[in-house]
Amino acid sequence: MHIAILTFQGFNELDSLIALGMLNRIHKPDWHVTLCSPEPQVCSMNGVTVHSQSTLDTVPTADAVIVGSGIKTREIINDSAIMARLQLDPARQLIAAQCSGALVLARLGLLVDIPACTDLTSKPWVQDAGVTVMEQPFHATGNIATAGGCLASPYLAAWIIARAEGEAAAKSALHYVAPVGEKDEYVARAWSAIAPYLPRGNPLPTPFEKTGLPSC
Repeated sequence: MHIAILTFQGFNELDSLIALGMLNRIHKPDWHVTLCSPEPQVCSMNGVTVHSQSTLDTVPTADAVIVGSGIKTREIINDSAIMARLQLDPARQLIAAQCSGALVLARLGLLVDIPACTDLTSKPWVQDAGVTVMEQPFHATGNIATAGGCLASPYLAAWIIARAEGEAAAKSALHYVAPVGEKDEYVARAWSAIAPYLPRGNPLPTPFEKTGLPSC
């Protein structure tokens, strides 16, 4: 399973790197998580440069895609060359967007009649794109999920893990990153935000094959 975390110039480190760390709590040979960027290197909003681990050409074949946020998202959605390469299909992919990443999904037409979560700065821009913004940290409709606020990024990661590997694996990943002394409360609170949006029986898009829980 390949999970691509779209990470553009001006990216928010908390969005991309927390998701990367959590998703890599799954230790399986076929579990592959990458920072996916249009250039070989991208620089964050705070001057941190990272190397891309996959290119946008891999987006159409990824099993799951997280659209990270950053200070240049409004420039990105107006870059026709980049947007043309973002071939996303919720019929066969899990698709998630963090904060201003919702603008990318809106521009791609993936949020028609679907409400979204986003951060407070991005909220008016997402609303101007015709999307209803929810005052909560996480929401999912089918195979499309959004989260609002940098520290809601673990919710997106846990949602993907839950969809692909089940509840136990998702809770294990949340428990690992939670503050000591607050782990049970943190997991319970996060799960209360995620669980209502897990489909009954948790069916996955057709390319997925569930192979059991990992050892975390």
